[in-house]
Amino acid sequence: METVVIVIHLMVVLALVLVVLLQRSEGGALGIGGGGGGGLMSSRGTANILTRATAILAVAFFVTSLALSLIAKNTERPGSVLDAIPAATDGATSPVEAPAGGGTGGILDSLKEQSQPSGPQVPAAQ
Repeated sequence: METVVIVIHLMVVLALVLVVLLQRSEGGALGIGGGGGGGLMSSRGTANILTRATAILAVAFFVTSLALSLIAKNTERPGSVLDAIPAATDGATSPVEAPAGGGTGGILDSLKEQSQPSGPQVPAAQ
């Protein structure tokens, strides 16, 4: 479902960009749509069609954006990598083995033990 809405959203975005670029600018220098030579439609009719198409595509863009945000809200995903790691509870077995130093068995405790320097220690400054 999410993939279908994303594909529709991307098609709407591309069409919206195209329609906006086809519209005539206020100065008339940057617009590529419309020309003086009396084509199939007058410049006023072309402007009305492009304005309506822009409005319709803008509504479709907002609808697909809201649909994507609702789909993302309703799917259950962990908010953080740390949320995916089960915490050790009272007496429960943990998938992470407890370190030999008697810590709580967390990842930070095992890293703390590994970072302890070996050899003579200099006393801390007072």
